[in-house]
This record gives sequence, structure tokens and C-alpha cells, in this order.
Amino acid sequence: MRNSKLWLVISILFLAANQNFALPRFALRMGAQCADCHVDPDGGGMRTHGGWHYGLRVLPLVSPTERDKDLTMGDDIGKNIRIGFDYRTQYIYSQELGKTAFQKMQGSFYLSTKILDKIDVYSNYDFVNSTWVGFAAAHILPNDSYIKAGAFVPDYGVLLDDHTAYTRGGDLGYLFATNQRQGLIFDPRYSVTGVEVGYNISDFGVFTASVGSPVSLNFQSDPAYTASIRFNPVIANKLALMFGGSFTNFQGPLIYTQVPSEHKVNMYGGFLGFGIDDFTLIGEYDIANDYILTGTKSSAQMLEASYVLTKGLEAVARYDRFVPNTSVSNNNVSRLVLGFSFYPYSFVEIIPQYRFQFQQSPGQPAPKQDSALLQFHFYY
Repeated sequence: MRNSKLWLVISILFLAANQNFALPRFALRMGAQCADCHVDPDGGGMRTHGGWHYGLRVLPLVSPTERDKDLTMGDDIGKNIRIGFDYRTQYIYSQELGKTAFQKMQGSFYLSTKILDKIDVYSNYDFVNSTWVGFAAAHILPNDSYIKAGAFVPDYGVLLDDHTAYTRGGDLGYLFATNQRQGLIFDPRYSVTGVEVGYNISDFGVFTASVGSPVSLNFQSDPAYTASIRFNPVIANKLALMFGGSFTNFQGPLIYTQVPSEHKVNMYGGFLGFGIDDFTLIGEYDIANDYILTGTKSSAQMLEASYVLTKGLEAVARYDRFVPNTSVSNNNVSRLVLGFSFYPYSFVEIIPQYRFQFQQSPGQPAPKQDSALLQFHFYY
């Protein structure tokens, strides 16, 4: 029985990178914003024409050559309609179970339609996980600012592509030894239905504010309010910076927080990053009041470094830490992730990783929970 339960947990635990957000390190490296490469103004999901060509020619070790001149490539299927996708699968090893497994992780299909010059309708359906988001974005405010309405993930913090970072969703609410929530609410299951306004501050900053009801919890919880401000200045065409802060407030019996009754949660944090040549460093720190239990304060941290070794190959290291109750000493979980992102051909990514897992619980020995994975990512 125990092995069956653990196998279920391990299947959920390592759905790494199921939220296919934009990679902030790409934006820093190029001195751009996430919206420059993605249809969603907040970043992530379907790519713009610029993002599509970035994956076609800039990222891969081998890009289309003269031999491919007869292969018609493009992401348009009509005058105003574009498509895209992200497929992910991986092979993983669990130190605790001493077993390996193959997993299907993501099968997202994107569709974007321009119904007017400044209005786009976007949908994203993941047929592996049966999740859906979709909205209309109208760029009708000054400086190409926008109003977005529909189902979407609120703009909070650094939108990493790996939801297992504790500043995003963590390990989907499961921990082998304690069955305790790890990470914030922004896992693949979390989105809201509502309205977001984004105001572009000059050419290097954006402020967003949204209100919406968590999907599947209509009339069960009050709307969630989220605001974020970020700046992306470039200094002397050499050093790109990213900094800002976010805040969210929600109230209700949200399943993601594992608390039994309605209560109000305030969550806030800041982030900072820089990119110079082929090196990027990004960090985030968040505080969540009354998140795990009422009357407690939790914290989540993330620090990611990446370096392009050669065209098509980069090394990535990330440190994550989550403290469910900051008033209790020796009570936290942390992880060191070491790996590579290899882009051998256009629209193909291979990710080998090893994850060192650390846990501190009062009066309990630390379990052995390291893992290794080899992930395959196909996108368009």
C-alpha cells in the first residue's frame, strides 16, 4: 500500500516544467521583455512571429539550411490565424523508490486569432492534463497597453517554465515524509477567470493589475486580486536588468493551500536579475501570510544562474527553498537543481537534470529524495 501511494506521489511530483512559461533568462539575454516573444502579454504559451523565429534559428545548434529550402515552414494557417504547440515527456529516477518511469507531461495546443487590428483572441488547451486558458487581449490603451479578459494565470513574480520551483507551485502539494504543501499557489492547476489591465511604462517597464475568480471555484471563494510591476532596462547595450515586485490577495477555501476554512491570504515579494553576454542570474523572494495555516508566515526563495556554453547548449543551476512557518526553526525544504538545456535542432529541447533534495523537520531524519530526469520538449 505504501509503495502504491508513493508511486502516485512520484508521478505527480516530477511533472517538471508543465507550465510552459517564457524563459526570463532568454529575455535578459536578448534585452527584451517576455511579451516580445509570446502572444500573452504576461509571457508564456504561444509564441509570436519573433519568438517562433528565435526557436527556429537563434536557439538551436543546427538550424534550417539550404537543404531545407523546399520545406515550407510557418505558424500561420490563414490570414489572421496562427497555431503552436508544446509537447513534453520525460524519463525519471526516484532515489527513494529506487525506480524509474516514463511520463507524459504536457500536450498544449495553441490557437491565436486576430479579429481586429488591436484585438487578439487566444486559447491554450493541454490535452494531457485537461487544463484550458483563453482570453481576448485588446491593445487599446496608450503606449500599446492592454485590457485582457478571460481565463489566465495572474501575473505574479518571475514566470519560470518549471512549476516545481517553490516560488511557483512547488511539488503540487506533496512531500514524501510529511504530505505537506510546498511552494506557492502558481502550479499548473491554478488560473483565474477575470480581467487584467497592463500598462506599459515607457519601453522598459510594465504594471499589471487583475481581478478574477479561481477556475472551478466560482461562488466558492472571493475574487483574487493581483498586481505586479517590473522593469527591464538595458544599460549601454551590454547589461540587461530585470527588477520589480508583486502582490496578491485571495480569500476562500482554495484547495491549493490545504487549509480547512475560509480565510484571507496576503502574498508579496520582489525579484531581481541581470544578464551580461551569455550569463544570467535571477532571484526571487516571497512572503505569504496565513498561507499554510492562519496566524503563520511562509517564505519561498529561488535563485537561478545560466550560462551559454556554446550555440545550442547552456548550463542551468537553480536553488529553491520553502519555509512553511518562519517562526519554527529547522523547518524547511530546499533543492539544488543542476542540468543542461540542449537545442540540437529547431523546436527541439533536451533537458538532463539532477536534483539534490534537502529537508529539515524537527525531530525527523531527512529522507533520501534525490531525483534525476531526462526531459524531451518539442515546440512550435
